Amino acid sequence: MTEQRGGPFDESCVLTPGPWTHRFVGANGSRFHVVEAGAGPLVLFLHGFPEHWWAWHEMLPAVADAGFRAVAVDLRGYGASDKPPRGYDGYTLAADIAGLIRGMGERSATVVGTGAGGQIGWTAASFHPTLVRRLVVLGAPHPLRLRAAIFADPRGQFAASTPALKFQLPRYEHVLTRDDAAEVEATLRRWGGPRWVSGPDFPAYARQCRDAMQIPQAAFCAMEGYRWAFRSVLRLHGYRFVKLMQRPLVTPTLQLHGALDEASLPRTAQGSGRYVTAPYEWRLLDDVGHFPHLEAPDLVLGEILRWAKS
Repeated sequence: MTEQRGGPFDESCVLTPGPWTHRFVGANGSRFHVVEAGAGPLVLFLHGFPEHWWAWHEMLPAVADAGFRAVAVDLRGYGASDKPPRGYDGYTLAADIAGLIRGMGERSATVVGTGAGGQIGWTAASFHPTLVRRLVVLGAPHPLRLRAAIFADPRGQFAASTPALKFQLPRYEHVLTRDDAAEVEATLRRWGGPRWVSGPDFPAYARQCRDAMQIPQAAFCAMEGYRWAFRSVLRLHGYRFVKLMQRPLVTPTLQLHGALDEASLPRTAQGSGRYVTAPYEWRLLDDVGHFPHLEAPDLVLGEILRWAKS
């Protein structure tokens, strides 16, 4: 990890060396930083908020050793990927994933997404079903389940979404990055399960996320996806998005959710299978919060490999 405490941060702080290869892929009009290990069928990993590709640093070599081409991407606006001022709507983010799969020379992929990345995974599988061979979502209700619960469950999902609602405030990205991005670590603590948050690996992981969020424009871009999600409710393209997402999903889908998830409540996530006509499995993970890939990595790894191979 690059030591840059107290100084300017740049994209080099996410180019961490390891048993993988860093490279850049052009897709959907932007340049994406991807981290790759292994060879075989493609498994594409999508991080959540407030993370970047490092969310999958333990998963990549393990999945590669199992005979897959494991690739983690910095999503649009994060890490070392391009940070354009626009393109954080559901349509464009899904097209980014489709473009990445093609840009890496593949015809299809197993897509694994957590949190906000899981929301993008749902959308990519819905809009580009021939490219998403299988889908694994962690801590991510189907987007329509989440929208409905925010309005129908004021004491539950609406209250849980209050931190994300604050992202609507102008210039909130400066709140996210002030005091050495202390709010990034606070968010990880708020949403993570107590066992992981109090464990030995948490401080180093939080440090990585704090550094990456201080890359110029990263915090602004991270806010934009949430801002679109809420503002689109009142706009025509948001209505069209909902209509398109109502189409049944034909991608086999595995949904893993932490029983202690306080960002996306389990009762919100349950019922997402109603949008899937393909094989679908739901598993609730005890003693796990919003970050199953970090809180129960061995269990999640086994489930990803089982689903990718089946």
